[in-house]
Amino acid sequence: MSLPNATRRSFLQSASVAAAAASVAPYTAFGARSARGPNETLRVAVLGLRNRGSGSHIEAYLKAGERDGNVEVAAVVDPDAKLLQTLGVEKVEQRTGKKPDAYADYRKVLEDDSIDCVSVASPNHWHALQSVHALQAGKDVYVEKPVSHNVVEGRRIVQAARKYDRICQYGAQCRTIKGTREMIEAVLNGAIGEVRLARGLCYKRRKSIGKSETPLQFPSQIDRNLWVGPAADEEIYRPEQSSAGIYNPHYDWHWDFNTGNGDLGNQGIHQMDVARWGLGVDGLGDSVSSYGGRLGYEDAGNTPNTQVSVHDFGNKRIIFETRGLADPDRSRNRIGVVFYGTEGTAIQWGYGSSSIMDADGKVVRNIKGGSDQDHYDNFLNAVRSGDRSSLNADIEDGHLSSALCHLGNISYLLGTVAPVEEIAETQRDATERATLDATVEHLKYNNVDLTETPMTLGPQLALSGETFTGERSAEANTLLTREYREPFVLPTEAEL
Repeated sequence: MSLPNATRRSFLQSASVAAAAASVAPYTAFGARSARGPNETLRVAVLGLRNRGSGSHIEAYLKAGERDGNVEVAAVVDPDAKLLQTLGVEKVEQRTGKKPDAYADYRKVLEDDSIDCVSVASPNHWHALQSVHALQAGKDVYVEKPVSHNVVEGRRIVQAARKYDRICQYGAQCRTIKGTREMIEAVLNGAIGEVRLARGLCYKRRKSIGKSETPLQFPSQIDRNLWVGPAADEEIYRPEQSSAGIYNPHYDWHWDFNTGNGDLGNQGIHQMDVARWGLGVDGLGDSVSSYGGRLGYEDAGNTPNTQVSVHDFGNKRIIFETRGLADPDRSRNRIGVVFYGTEGTAIQWGYGSSSIMDADGKVVRNIKGGSDQDHYDNFLNAVRSGDRSSLNADIEDGHLSSALCHLGNISYLLGTVAPVEEIAETQRDATERATLDATVEHLKYNNVDLTETPMTLGPQLALSGETFTGERSAEANTLLTREYREPFVLPTEAEL
């Protein structure tokens, strides 16, 4: 399998991009962090308005403002002029009677000293650069999942947050929602004994996004330069209407490695975060391997819709399954995490619902409750107190969990097509073999002939800290970061 173009080529600057280069520069935060009074209004800017930006971020801050009277959506940002008005300006004005400032370019927000917080809901390839620049500008940051498009980006956000002493919350609402949080606390306190295995499940139906014979033409309402940003400005062969029924490129960027991370980094990051959290492991582990493919249809996507990733942490392990095709034993999406302990099992059924079972499979406790609003409130409260330790999802955890998803994708990207028999030989025990068997059955159900369209088998890659070591490490380490399109280049640690 060939690597995406974005990982191996230099980018040419257009005249307009070159002219803008001078405006992308380090931002300097002035003044030490101080606590905010309970009645002091926090002015928030929301970046990226499709889906999470308008439906979750803006909504949460509006609700907080309506409830407490001290939170204001002061600015909205999107390179799509139509979305900027309909999902940003008009929504806020209808609810508050006041128009927020509106910009196509997020850098304008960073120049406004009256903005306290920046809430990043843009596509994945923008998360790190916008977060780092906001932190440098002295803003507190809430950044959506995954926090980064690659491993190095996530570490850079952590470094910026620490250097500039800013609050930086990761959009992992499961860390605040009662239905998951109390289950994890029970697991970590020994409710099911010693836990060495967590299985993450991301069974979410993803239909073909189609493919066009001619490149997608961005409508005049979208500033293509600001939408592409640090990614490669390459032709897109997706249809005008996305699989979600909206104008591309506003959703199906998830299924292109140039801008997204597949469902492992889209939906699966939530379950990866819960799995890592409940195992009580730190760092990125000792090794990673992955297999799968984009199977069942041919379209413009290049991320796998079927994928298994295995992460080793000494004597503990995460097995993560991503399935985007129809599944025979469910009538709806199934996402969650299963923890296997010596004295029982704990299952996250959904964000707000979990169960703890004894060794005989009898439910001893059901846990329910919580909402997304709780997580935004946790962020706002931490901003007011200036106390990073009060965050339920600090950026360090966001980086580590996001990075695990990136590592699984790196193994996959370095893989080659292989027959099932060859993949089976690499499975180390009955648990891994059973996972492969279930994956094969899932594909058979969807009429995928693995002799005609085989899966890709990625190598098992060894890790030391946040760097690959051993066989194939040189190739793998190049994928820990990316080449950036000028002038949208991620600062080095020294440049922060």
